[in-house]
Amino acid sequence: MRHIFAKTAIAGLLIAGMTSCANDLNISSIDPQTSTSYEDMQLLAKVYGTLGMTGQQGPAGSGDISSDEGESGFYRTTFNLETLPTDECNWAWQTDTDIPQITGISWNANSGRTQWAYQRLGFNVLLCNFYLQNTADRADDASYKLYRAEVRFLRALFYWYFLDLWHKAPFKDESNSMNDLPVEKVGKDLYDWLDNELTAIESDIAPIGQFNTASDFGRADAGAVYLLHARLALNSEVYTDGAVKDYAKAIKFCDQVISGPYALSNTAKTNPTNGLTYSGYAQLFMADNDQNSDAMKEIIFPIRQDGVKTPNYSTADYLVCSTRIAGMPYAGTKNCWSCNYARPNLIEKFFPNDNIPMLIDEDGDKVKNYKIEHKIVKEDSVTLRDFTEEEVIAADDVLGGATKAILLAANDDRALFYAGAGGGVRKLRTDKLNNFLDGISIVKWQNIRVDGGAVSDPEFPDTDIPLFRLAEAYMTRAEAKWRTGDGTAINDVNVLRERANAQPLTQLTEQDLIDEWCREFYMEGRRRSDLIRFDMFTGKNYVWAWKGGVANGQAVDSHFKYYPIPMDDINNNKNMTQNAGY
Repeated sequence: MRHIFAKTAIAGLLIAGMTSCANDLNISSIDPQTSTSYEDMQLLAKVYGTLGMTGQQGPAGSGDISSDEGESGFYRTTFNLETLPTDECNWAWQTDTDIPQITGISWNANSGRTQWAYQRLGFNVLLCNFYLQNTADRADDASYKLYRAEVRFLRALFYWYFLDLWHKAPFKDESNSMNDLPVEKVGKDLYDWLDNELTAIESDIAPIGQFNTASDFGRADAGAVYLLHARLALNSEVYTDGAVKDYAKAIKFCDQVISGPYALSNTAKTNPTNGLTYSGYAQLFMADNDQNSDAMKEIIFPIRQDGVKTPNYSTADYLVCSTRIAGMPYAGTKNCWSCNYARPNLIEKFFPNDNIPMLIDEDGDKVKNYKIEHKIVKEDSVTLRDFTEEEVIAADDVLGGATKAILLAANDDRALFYAGAGGGVRKLRTDKLNNFLDGISIVKWQNIRVDGGAVSDPEFPDTDIPLFRLAEAYMTRAEAKWRTGDGTAINDVNVLRERANAQPLTQLTEQDLIDEWCREFYMEGRRRSDLIRFDMFTGKNYVWAWKGGVANGQAVDSHFKYYPIPMDDINNNKNMTQNAGY
């Protein structure tokens, strides 16, 4: 029998059940405004739903937390803090709240974007604790033991983000009452709790790969637990301020994942509708990555997305729409935000000599002349009109900048960029930040199906977010081995380079490792964490365009290694202290 919880038990927090992230949970929605109670299975669905939704109805209205709902989702808030300050992308809308501070690494204790992420993670932890408290009497039931292990994993994931972004957390677990103030758990203490919690979860959660199926895709099993544990251990020296170096543990968990039932997405496929061939790597980020068996075998734990069932502005929609401008071919969405574009340092990971194929024409004459020559004009005038998509595709083949040309020149299937005529003429470098065309476009995330089928919605993508995928185990094991002096580390890097049809490395240096992390995982919301581990985020060891808010980049103070605790939490919780430097 399912438990029924009174709505008043959580004092006004909206706990509507969302569309299940895992098909077999078979949970219906509830309306918290009209329901006075709800079942624990609906709350379980809500806990999973917080990964990919922002409120009760989506894409906006009845948001979980009291900020701009489109900006408040779990993935978007954490992605922004992990990616926007780094060498991967710039945000063109520099008038948006806190964007100049985040992109230029100059935030302060009143940062709105820091607060949004902090609130979202705190809300998600609260839901996890509430579920665990109210199912404690069923902890020995086989089904509930499994569900509770999944919720404990999700809570550990949220606490991992606290540790990575703030080096501390406002900590509570299911043993605390709703009225208890969270206590501050810092550095090694939080690391140790996560280490012990993930170890304990292993015996209760589903075996590795059990949920890597069409019916259960999106639920956490042991594969997700092992990979989060490996991620934690790889960062152990950073998280514990040098007190712990758990590289052997990272290797152990990666061994378990790599020897499991997963496989890298390797098989190129041709889309019968647009005629394009997509590599195995590209298919990981396409709209049918939850139905494409090759992509699914690499994705260990996704955030489920569906254009009709989970419309929101914080997950796949954010990644697809923010990287497009109207006029780009193969956009996959009708809503192009003209927002995130590549910093030149990202392009240099694939084109160190800046020789990326692109349309370079500062005055637009190249495009104008092409239009006139090909009669892409109005009948009675030479006034130029916009290209159609077909005309853009044809022009790119002549003028340069098509993604297929960039992939060929890079000799690396991961170089998913666009530098053609669609939407306007792009630059590689810029002396300003507020124009989407002042950088190369990133087309890694797609709302296009490799099988050529129709997507669910013309605006909101079906593309699942691969939060954990097998490639991370290879890169984590490679780095952990490299840090312990194991010469076989290069083999794991070359496994991924072989999948990408890139030339194998013959040596593995520190620079090779950090660059390979970027080539494999750019725009997946982890770059800041990797740069910190290599001591390249704040000081002068590595300076990139617009680091520190200047065009050529500059070193920033070491206190920016961690984000400030929001002043609201400092003022309302006597247990929390501010991070140094704020």
